[in-house]
Amino acid sequence: MSNVNAILKGRSIKLADGVCLERAYEREMALEEYLRALVAHLPKMKPLKRQIRRFVADVNSYESEFSPLSDDDLVEQLNNACIAMRRHGLIDKLLARSFAAIREASSRTLGMRHHDVQLIGGWVLLQGMIAEMETGEGKTLVATLAACTAAVSGATVHLITVNDYLAERDAESNAPLYDFFNLKVGVVVQDVPLEKRYAEYESNIVYVSNKEVVFDYLKDRIAIGDSSSSHYHLRHLYKDKGQPKALLNGLHVAIVDEADSILIDEARTPLIISETVPDEDGGELFYKSLDFAKLLTKGEHFGITEHREVWLTVIGEEYIREITADTEGVWSSGVWRNELLQKALTALWCYHHDQHYIVQEGKIEIVDEFSGRVMPDRSWESGLHQMIEAKEGCEITGQRKTLSRMTYQRFLKRYLLLCGMTGTVSEVSTELKRVYDLEILKVPTRLPVARKHLATRCWLSNDMRWRAVVERAAELSRSGVAVLIGTRSVDASEQLSDHLKKLSIEHSVLNARNDGKEADIVAQAGQHGRITIATNMAGRGTDIKPSDNVIEKGGLHVILTEFHESGRVDRQLIGRTARQGQPGSYEVMVSLEDDIFKYASLLVDTAKLRASQEGLIPRYMIEILIRYSQFLAEKHNARIRISTLKQDKKLQSLLGFSGMPN
Repeated sequence: MSNVNAILKGRSIKLADGVCLERAYEREMALEEYLRALVAHLPKMKPLKRQIRRFVADVNSYESEFSPLSDDDLVEQLNNACIAMRRHGLIDKLLARSFAAIREASSRTLGMRHHDVQLIGGWVLLQGMIAEMETGEGKTLVATLAACTAAVSGATVHLITVNDYLAERDAESNAPLYDFFNLKVGVVVQDVPLEKRYAEYESNIVYVSNKEVVFDYLKDRIAIGDSSSSHYHLRHLYKDKGQPKALLNGLHVAIVDEADSILIDEARTPLIISETVPDEDGGELFYKSLDFAKLLTKGEHFGITEHREVWLTVIGEEYIREITADTEGVWSSGVWRNELLQKALTALWCYHHDQHYIVQEGKIEIVDEFSGRVMPDRSWESGLHQMIEAKEGCEITGQRKTLSRMTYQRFLKRYLLLCGMTGTVSEVSTELKRVYDLEILKVPTRLPVARKHLATRCWLSNDMRWRAVVERAAELSRSGVAVLIGTRSVDASEQLSDHLKKLSIEHSVLNARNDGKEADIVAQAGQHGRITIATNMAGRGTDIKPSDNVIEKGGLHVILTEFHESGRVDRQLIGRTARQGQPGSYEVMVSLEDDIFKYASLLVDTAKLRASQEGLIPRYMIEILIRYSQFLAEKHNARIRISTLKQDKKLQSLLGFSGMPN
């Protein structure tokens, strides 16, 4: 355990008695959860401005001493600082020497010198906090400060990203710096075979997507067995006796990139490892359910809440009983009847093609609503996935039996040191404190933000909005401005593309159907007069670089065409422009028919009455509508996340009582 002394020193951490080194999962009493929630609402900690200023000054004071050193001497400086940390912990005096050595090495190997604000970001990470940094402030480089320091100190570092593309890209771009300090870098992505995974996880620093690391942890639990009755030294016995060996060396340090996407947005759904079980009905049950569901009338036989929850009316239940009276099997059971029809109605009315999923090569591929990306090999639970397959005429896959499951909340809290960075997290600071006990520190920008906010406009209908967006994009393109248009769904991106095609306006589309071309599309998005349509840019980690002639025209212009349920996702799209002090602008062009406004139906009716002859809603009404709608949506989503965590805790408590892994 001495290899992680720097992380443990001075911190009260209870270690788990499991197959790898990790923090123990401690069940909280209801009173403890209540007090944590209460503390989360209290005023945040006092600013650390004086301590941070002193730390940055200390780092800068070493520059003249370190710059003349040879490469070997510079490596020795970092090693000496990190060896001292194993005795004294991650104290500022030693961190300053470590960061100064890393910055000098970065200048030599990457040609990039960490700015003072990036030093602050690295310091925040090693305090076990979330660094909130504006988009474009170089968070990828910030992570190298914490990663190198922790790794040389003896800890295994998992740099957790939101997708495989970013894991591979960031590992490759920073590899020369890690090589300089003789640190081995591993990359774990979806298609890496088992034997290679073992080798990659043996590295000092591992770049891995959030889903891959959780699934690999679950695989360890399945392969090795009950972690509650195992011991840390058994890992070494596995190697000698040829028994299953843990993939993960331990949960030492997790640096979470795009922390809000992983810690908050992804936390709504637990990750499950399952196996396919034979379907005795051969899919006929799903087809029949859909046929019956199509006979039901919305409003009379069933209703749908704004949260996509289907409920049957008394008239609906009686009607279902009548139309299924001559059908044998499960249809004779009232419970099964209602369950199947609710599932079928959910598939028909609540999950839409090119919005919640796409069909590729005869398979249903779920689309992540926060990032706009396809989520390979993911499926909905409890027969919903099979119902949607039947709806789209795809081959019906077998239903799934759960082997192991875990929420992001419970997994990430097992790291000895959990930290992260993102550009948009302040809205959920209370939840981060309550669930993860994580504080947030906002890091200032290196240069003043020069982003211009143009008028926000809202039309009565989608058609009015799309016509206005096309006209605006064409106008800007003709003037030489690069335009990025954000949409919420694949369907919306392709509708807009069709409008532009009819007018022969050249453009590119980035959505779940072609996200493999992301690097090429993004590389061109900042060029003179370029129009790019993209689904949600949240968590993409991409940097659109405007050309010099575009900067002369005012920089990249972003058009937001639909508000998201989370204002953080809107801010991430807007943050694609005016990065690092460059000029840029954005405007909002939305419609009252957008999904987000279903949360405020009464206000929508009032807004319609006050619309102008051109179909435009007064601006003050738009502000009220969006603030109220996003507040209700965020509140609902937070309830889902807390409910998911509570359900997971309850399930694990029952499994623990029966002798299963905790």
